[in-house]
Amino acid sequence: MSEGIAPDGTVVIIGSGVCGATAAETLRKEGFAGKIVMISSDTEYPYRRPQLSKELLEGKVTVERSRLRPPTFWDEQNVEIISGTTVAGIKPADKKIVLESGAEQPYDALLVATGGRPRMMPGLDPESQPNVHYLRSISDVPTLREAIDGKGKLLIIGAGLIGSEVAATARTLGSEVILLEAAERPLARMLPEPISRLYAKMHEDNGVEFHAGVQLDRVDVDKKGVTAISPDGRSWKAAAALVSVGMMPNAELAEEAGLAVDTSGRRGIIVDKFCRTSDPAIYAAGDVAMFPNLLLGGMQRVEHWSNAQEQGAHAARAILGMPTPYADVPWCWTKQYGKNLQIAGWPTPEDDLIIHGDLDALDFTVLCLRDEQLVGVISMGRPKEFRNAKALIPDAPYINRKDLEEGVPATAPVRAGAPGGNDKS
Repeated sequence: MSEGIAPDGTVVIIGSGVCGATAAETLRKEGFAGKIVMISSDTEYPYRRPQLSKELLEGKVTVERSRLRPPTFWDEQNVEIISGTTVAGIKPADKKIVLESGAEQPYDALLVATGGRPRMMPGLDPESQPNVHYLRSISDVPTLREAIDGKGKLLIIGAGLIGSEVAATARTLGSEVILLEAAERPLARMLPEPISRLYAKMHEDNGVEFHAGVQLDRVDVDKKGVTAISPDGRSWKAAAALVSVGMMPNAELAEEAGLAVDTSGRRGIIVDKFCRTSDPAIYAAGDVAMFPNLLLGGMQRVEHWSNAQEQGAHAARAILGMPTPYADVPWCWTKQYGKNLQIAGWPTPEDDLIIHGDLDALDFTVLCLRDEQLVGVISMGRPKEFRNAKALIPDAPYINRKDLEEGVPATAPVRAGAPGGNDKS
């Protein structure tokens, strides 16, 4: 652990999601014997957030089963968890954080794993409007489930991952659902057009009233329900609404502390390939971090469970003086109407596609190419092909197109040595 934190030092982690929890666990696995303090505004022990819109909301999984580890695990690992507490500020010069109570907690190394929060729509506040919902934490699940089980329709604004998954879950539970999307298709930012159109059809085939290309002028809320109104005069009424229009990274603490933060609109905390911020004693990882893309170049911020988990481990090892460049290929999944879609890399609607299988039969692997480079894979019903194709993205990004058209190789060929974007150093 040379050049890292002293063996008896203190590591403070802000955030108890999978990123922060994995970091704490990794510190102990790597032999760190010092003090670990994990601080979170959430009142629950660390849990699996992807289950919020699916298994937890549907009732297939209990809160206890959603936890990353049993509560006793954190005591056994001597990880102090301060829950239900907000961090009010960071004092980098003093190496201290300030809690909302005014108490101060010193650190030798600090990991900011604050994740993000739902992007709010003006005038829609669940605190004063109980029939308006957002979904980000486990505490949001019971009231949203009550809305689904109640009388009347559920209006969902936004057909990204959360909105689409809640629509599918609500229909499975028997609720009438209206799904509104500003883009021309659901999941339009992350999926090529042929695949995103499949999801429009899946929603409609399962009884969702889906409307694309909808810009809302206003949303009226009263005790009787919710009415969304578009500039062209169309309106949709429901008993309750879920707002799912994206996420805002919780980067304010870092910005107020003087750390480098992206100002392009993505608002992440800028880190290097070892998850280090502009302050050498402070690290950031997970949804809130803006980090180098060592495969494609440029900077990126990734809102995937797998990214948060792996980055948490990388940050922990960097804190201990064992830094390794973070060059993992991001991947995620979505399960709707019993069908599991897996996505890896950086696919966009503009990519050139090679399709294996049958899209209409929901049995396919789609390879996404950009400038003849393999940059992404999207697959349903073919997990082995997905794993093989995901491995090609870093190991053989310039594999011959003809080879890809013939099928997904089981093993990566020798790297072709094509230019650009493959620096893992």
